[in-house]
Amino acid sequence: MQMPNNDNYWNAASFTTPSSYLHFATFQGETSADISFYFKTSAPYGVFLENLGNTDFIRLELKSPTVVSFSFDVGNGPVELTVHSAAPLNDDQWHRVMAERNIKEAVLQVDQVYRTSRLAPAQGHTRLELFSQLYVGAAGGQRGFLGCIRALRMNGITLNLEERAKVTPGVMSGCQGHCTSFGMYCRNGGKCVERYNGYLCDCTTTAFNGPFCTKDVGGFFEAGTLVKYNFMPEPVPGASKDTKALTQQLMPNDVNLTKEEVTLSFSTSSSPAILMYVSSKTQDYLALVLRNNGSLQVRYNLGGLREPFAIDVDQRNLANGQPHNINMSRQNRSISVQLDHYPPVNYKLPDASDIQFDLVKTLFLGKVYETGPIDPVLIERYNSPGFIGCLSRVQFNGVAPLKSALRKAADAQADSHPASASPVSYQGKLVQSNCGASPLTIPPMSAAPNPWPLDNTDAETPLNEERVIPDGVNRDSAIIGGIIAVVIFTILCTLVFLIRYMFRHKGTYHTNEAKGSGESATESADTAIIGTDNPETIDESKKEWFI
Repeated sequence: MQMPNNDNYWNAASFTTPSSYLHFATFQGETSADISFYFKTSAPYGVFLENLGNTDFIRLELKSPTVVSFSFDVGNGPVELTVHSAAPLNDDQWHRVMAERNIKEAVLQVDQVYRTSRLAPAQGHTRLELFSQLYVGAAGGQRGFLGCIRALRMNGITLNLEERAKVTPGVMSGCQGHCTSFGMYCRNGGKCVERYNGYLCDCTTTAFNGPFCTKDVGGFFEAGTLVKYNFMPEPVPGASKDTKALTQQLMPNDVNLTKEEVTLSFSTSSSPAILMYVSSKTQDYLALVLRNNGSLQVRYNLGGLREPFAIDVDQRNLANGQPHNINMSRQNRSISVQLDHYPPVNYKLPDASDIQFDLVKTLFLGKVYETGPIDPVLIERYNSPGFIGCLSRVQFNGVAPLKSALRKAADAQADSHPASASPVSYQGKLVQSNCGASPLTIPPMSAAPNPWPLDNTDAETPLNEERVIPDGVNRDSAIIGGIIAVVIFTILCTLVFLIRYMFRHKGTYHTNEAKGSGESATESADTAIIGTDNPETIDESKKEWFI
């Protein structure tokens, strides 16, 4: 199938499986072949196109991430031209390939930068005789191409890839990716990354893991455990220039905030405790604490006030072993706090308060160990002995400090990576846990052992159903209630039976008169009694009953 419009450079097709390809009529290029197209891929290799004859053939192929090959045979033996690129070509960016073969020479060029050529032999065959169909993508058992090809022109004719792709399995018309249709399945801020045989969710900047960024990442904190994330990391001796440049790019020297986004989940049975503390090079700070009675308090100190601005989120005791979720945001003076599944509550900083969080320095989880300016009252009241329990889903303005710390702890345990510059560190024993996967109603947890042992599989560990039943009712109480119900039911059945028995015999009156007493009206009752043979053996049915 061909297109008369030679300017349609955006006619494209996406190849989503290694075995998918498009086929067209045999390429007519006996003495001259002029081929050009654009491609982009993330795969390391793949056949762009191929056409075969008895012994003759022509083929264009990505042989490696940096090598493009143009090979053919016109009867004089196989000839191969290769171009080596200084940068990888499987970078998911558009690259142009131009290949030409005539009776004088063969030329291969990539991105109008890399070029190679070869002269044709002075004697020998010159005609390229082909008879099979032209295959675009893969054919003949070759390694299939995964990616997108557009503007495929052969001897001045642009092939209609889009139309042929509409009726070909494994090939999509155009270069629209899977993220257009399935990107919404990447949750919790995960980014959809295009793949030509599918897509994946990049959870790097989120507090979650898993295929769709929905798996909680949690850690169990013992007494004294803390996680520290530096927004202004100190230079590491011996670090390379590239590492320093990357650190500088990710963590600029001056971090001044007018808005914050905070999410975390926690469960503990101990209070008081500091859940999160964000310090600065000035007196500014943000703190989320559990007070002595277990209630949650948010504290802002941005300057301009004599005392920090405190928000008592809830008077309930949240140190009850149950998991609780916090979602908090600030935009200038407006603060919104949502606890668990309750509606968000809005607050406002006083007019006298500053609105800029100056020179943000360090984020702490579990406990504060800071040498710079810090609120001594906060430390005295809430910092000892430290948070004991589970933290998960921790995120601050796009940074996932707990997830980074757990990854660093796992690397240190496996000793898989040497020490390098990292903004995150931790002290004490930090154990990865699936505690964040627990439902909203769980039994009270013990403070010492890890009540959520991490499973070896990627599946989320379900909570023990024998210990938890709906609505938080204890199983023993349910059994006792069931026994009481059975006893009451038995008593009611017994009463119904007795009442039915009483009404069955109501009004029945039996006498000991003989059957023959009614045969003669002239006989008296005494005569009938005397006529009875044995008064001691009166039938039981003739006894009198009184109830």
